[in-house]
Amino acid sequence: MQILRTILTAIFAIDCIALTVVVLMQEGKQQGLGGAISGAADSYWGKNKGRSMEGGLVKATTIMAVLFFVLAAVLNMNF
Repeated sequence: MQILRTILTAIFAIDCIALTVVVLMQEGKQQGLGGAISGAADSYWGKNKGRSMEGGLVKATTIMAVLFFVLAAVLNMNF
């Protein structure tokens, strides 16, 4: 059981570092005055945001956050 705990701890540490990097790579959600004037929501990238790199980062953040909470709960158990 100690080997499993060590492996899960290593995965948890890697997930923490990767989650931090992915969150820092994302752009801010507020576009400010420039986004309102240029009409960014009507552009091609605004309509297909889920398929862009930003959409991929959001999906990766969600998956890594879920993994973070699951591993934190599992590692908190006394086994």
